[in-house]
Amino acid sequence: MTSIIPDLTSNENAVSSRIDQYFIQNSFSKLLKRCNFYKESGIPCVTILKELFTLVFTGKNLFRTLEMKPEELSFRKNTAYRFLNSGHYNWSKLLLLLASKVIDFVNGLTSDDRKSVLIVDDSLYSRSRSKKVELMTRVFDHTTHKFVKGFRMLTLGWSDGNTFLPIGFSLLSSQKPEKILNPAKPLDKRTIAYKRRTEAMGSTTDALINLLHCAAHIPAKYVLFDSWFAHPKTILRVKQEKRDVICMLKITEKIHYHYNGKWQPLQELRKLAGDIADAKTGIIGSITVQIRETKNIQDLTDVKIVFVQDRRSKNWLALLSTDLELSEEEIVRIYGKRWDIEVFFKVCKSYLALAKEYQGRNYDAQVAATSIVFLRYIMLAVESRNTQDDRTIGELFYYYSDEMEDLKLSQALVLLIDTLRRVLSNFPVISQELANMIMDTFLSTIPRSFKERLLFAT
Repeated sequence: MTSIIPDLTSNENAVSSRIDQYFIQNSFSKLLKRCNFYKESGIPCVTILKELFTLVFTGKNLFRTLEMKPEELSFRKNTAYRFLNSGHYNWSKLLLLLASKVIDFVNGLTSDDRKSVLIVDDSLYSRSRSKKVELMTRVFDHTTHKFVKGFRMLTLGWSDGNTFLPIGFSLLSSQKPEKILNPAKPLDKRTIAYKRRTEAMGSTTDALINLLHCAAHIPAKYVLFDSWFAHPKTILRVKQEKRDVICMLKITEKIHYHYNGKWQPLQELRKLAGDIADAKTGIIGSITVQIRETKNIQDLTDVKIVFVQDRRSKNWLALLSTDLELSEEEIVRIYGKRWDIEVFFKVCKSYLALAKEYQGRNYDAQVAATSIVFLRYIMLAVESRNTQDDRTIGELFYYYSDEMEDLKLSQALVLLIDTLRRVLSNFPVISQELANMIMDTFLSTIPRSFKERLLFAT
């Protein structure tokens, strides 16, 4: 046996899975300790997290795996659900620490003139078939225009225009107790679990400001969001966090802006900006106005509003910037980065099993499951940045899934060859030389792709 077995020996442990590399390179064991993940005995937290993290890439979920093939996991059902249901683990801190570490790495690949941004948006976290999930409420789904049981997943992410990374989220319920289908269980007010639930039942603006406050060290000058958050109070509260805002404005008669001594709705200001849009950029014009947090506050803040022709219709759009030094074109260009978070939501729901993987009813379990999905996305985003190719994040998901299948097939092939070698060596009428010749003949006839997978398995 001179062709492959020596190669298998020399390449032993030379190639590990991408997921193992991801956990090692980012020092997950140390990060978990900093985030209150510890166990007095039993399976280490990092092992449980890694196996849960890997499930989606093998096309499985936790429930089916525990029911049908529990031997594939190193832990049992009670261990898994105790891990997910724990109110002591600080998942938000874990996500923020990992994202911060990756952002530092990505920033080194980004030119100084490229403007990094923070992006805020919410999306439906659907639990439409559930009945007893803690703090579950009814959320309006803007896709189907119906109310669905679940949460609003308020998400904060970072982008340099090329790579998007989630850095925080909050699963929001309702501020009105009567709209909450299943109330929160009583908890010690000093615990992380209690604080999570309090935030879930608070206002969206408070949750947003808390996310920005936690991400104060993240390098980004601008915060981007769409018209759902574009209220003067929210804009000015974000401005107080020492970030400039660029957002889409809601065209409504209810919000007024101060211009030439009068408070006017957006429709009136549009008439002052111009009539003809630029053929290349679609920009109609801009105007500098003033806003205030509430009617009772007299302090006014200058902002720039840019009017843009909607290319899909004859309507117009309005963008607001608190940075008056930016040109109209630059405001439009920077706001275009907001689309990155829409791609993120699509990938999480379509590929990474957001809100589909676990059947837990505990609110902490919803937070844990969402955090694991976000950790997976960060891995795919880093891989996409490292390879610098045209593959989409979705294609990278299938790439990882194929790798996991290759690993299983490779291990099976190695087991097959080891069994054949042992059978031949124990056969009394066959010499060692003849056994080696049979093995060489067998190995030389197997397909090249199988040979490559044999090398990969070592």
